[in-house]
Amino acid sequence: MTAANTPPTGWSGVGDAEPARSAVITGASRGIGRGIALALARDGWRLTLVARDQARLATVAAEALSAGAAQVYCVDVDLSDPEAPAAVVAAHSAQHDSMDALVLAAGVGSAAPLDGYPVSRYDKQFALNTRAPFLLIRSALPLLRAAARRRPSHGAKVIALASIGGVYAEPSLAVYGATKAALLALCRGFNAEESAAGVTATAIAPGYVDTDMSAWVHETVPPSAMIPVSDVVTAVNALLALSPRSVVNELVISRAGTSGYAA
Repeated sequence: MTAANTPPTGWSGVGDAEPARSAVITGASRGIGRGIALALARDGWRLTLVARDQARLATVAAEALSAGAAQVYCVDVDLSDPEAPAAVVAAHSAQHDSMDALVLAAGVGSAAPLDGYPVSRYDKQFALNTRAPFLLIRSALPLLRAAARRRPSHGAKVIALASIGGVYAEPSLAVYGATKAALLALCRGFNAEESAAGVTATAIAPGYVDTDMSAWVHETVPPSAMIPVSDVVTAVNALLALSPRSVVNELVISRAGTSGYAA
């Protein structure tokens, strides 16, 4: 794990009595995480952006500030490190006394049949896709509760990027699907414990999304047949707009032209 960055060039803050909402976004340097970061920036959120690649993260931070983010702070860490999630929350809490949204977009996938599947690849996926979200949620809970008390009409939200592979079986994706199924269960359990206090969680489970993570199936599923990042971002915006009286445990997004049970 590397240390949290100092604010990038162009960092700015707002000193209003009622500051803009704040969010932590993991996996923010590319793909869905980047799309969500820029969408929240356009709405003036204060952002803590998290990813491994410092250079990519700095680029997205600059884009977010240009798009209208009230504040941007970067944390470059490897979330598979057990100590990294607490460090991320500590970096956010050094700037903010609450957290209106925790967006869990970091993830890794490795496709192969179960027969002979390497334990090292199994461990890596569970570390990033399952353990890191658990540790982030656990560490962020006091800040999420504080945000729900501050804005009771909005509450606070956890948005976790799962996969349709965690809902329906997919050949060669049994381990990846297992990590995402655990994430779905984590969100359901979280809602059973916390939703009455205004903090809710939703796991979004899409089929193949047009990102570099899905490039390995381009020969059979071209980008034009994949779910655009913008559709997932639209779903996230809608979930963040819900009142805390509504709970969406999971949202499955299927690709057009499929049976709905396949990635």
